[in-house]
Amino acid sequence: METKICRGKKIMPSSFTVCQLGARMHYAVPRLLHGADSLEIFYTDISAQKGWPRALALIPTPLQPAALRRLSGRIAHGVPARKIGAFTKFGLSYSRRRTAARNTSEVDEADWWAGRRFCELCIRSGLGNATSVYVFNTAGLELLQHARARGIRTVVEQTIAPRSCEMELLQREREQHPEWECGSTTNKAAQALAEREHAEWDAADVILCGSEFVREQIAAAGGPANRCSVVPYGVDCTPSRITREPHAGPLRVLTVGAAGLRKGSPDVFAAAQKLGSETQFRMIGTLPARLPGAPKNLDLQGPVPRTEITQHYAWADVFLLPSICEGSATVTYEALAAGLPVIATRNTGSVVRDGIEGFIVPCGDPDAIAEKLAALAGDRDLLQRLSQSAAERARDFTLKRYGERLLQALCH
Repeated sequence: METKICRGKKIMPSSFTVCQLGARMHYAVPRLLHGADSLEIFYTDISAQKGWPRALALIPTPLQPAALRRLSGRIAHGVPARKIGAFTKFGLSYSRRRTAARNTSEVDEADWWAGRRFCELCIRSGLGNATSVYVFNTAGLELLQHARARGIRTVVEQTIAPRSCEMELLQREREQHPEWECGSTTNKAAQALAEREHAEWDAADVILCGSEFVREQIAAAGGPANRCSVVPYGVDCTPSRITREPHAGPLRVLTVGAAGLRKGSPDVFAAAQKLGSETQFRMIGTLPARLPGAPKNLDLQGPVPRTEITQHYAWADVFLLPSICEGSATVTYEALAAGLPVIATRNTGSVVRDGIEGFIVPCGDPDAIAEKLAALAGDRDLLQRLSQSAAERARDFTLKRYGERLLQALCH
């Protein structure tokens, strides 16, 4: 293999085994590492490139129910099937457990079980000739320990602020909004997941964070901030894909993500109620079992396949995500690439700069959200300026630029 250059130093290119549950960021990490000739194996739960899910390509998309369309979208584009290991039976079992969960405690139990079982399956299948292993938080502890014992470099991506931080923030939200979720965020499985993250940090040579918010929260939780590297994400959609027709009606506000306390959904509801007919809201994503009545100007569309999300970005004038706890929400990057001004909290981990590509508002402050939206509804020139800035900002956060940042961080 050729020697590569990294920040002026010659290094031998690492060969990575990537272990990832789900289709997070459309498999950006294994795709980028394969493009850099640095991917040994990619392990995941379900892949439309392996086993029986490959047959989904034979079914015309219009004939597929939404669940199958989501499954058929699980393709790591550019990564050859021979480099992919998929544990389909396990993936289906995990999906059933999560679907059957009656409360957050049972969701946490499913996640705890899945993380351990996934590691077992990856270890049993082997790491090949990898010199590095790349895992994601709560689903990589045993893999990290296994790799370290064999002198293999270990990398964990902390995709969201630590579970201990998340539990604290969400408990405050539950106390303020009992009509959304009841009970406590603290349960045995949640505690076990928090402890699992801490152990992963101990076993990791490098901890990747999507935002400064994540690194700060790792430090606040007693984690090794000195081994953390902030690497903002990127997406491979571009403004040229979006055709937005001008309209004279109310300001259109889009939110994408599973509705609930973590995404700040109560604040979306409250802001919509305050603004009334001067705005039209649309929420895309899974809806919780407990859901207060929505204002008349808020359209709850439920989940849609990723392949259909572009039409919703094209519908909107502005994107809203007032999250309480995130890593660095991918949908905010997609919104920028669609030329949408973004209103978010600092905890959303967005790369949006306040007053340039949108606005940063405090967590739990629907009045601040309503104020910014009212300003955009009343000043279409301001909306246009922020929209242009959003599209320009997106050029720094493409998938290619993310790959450059990621490889630089992995060179250390």
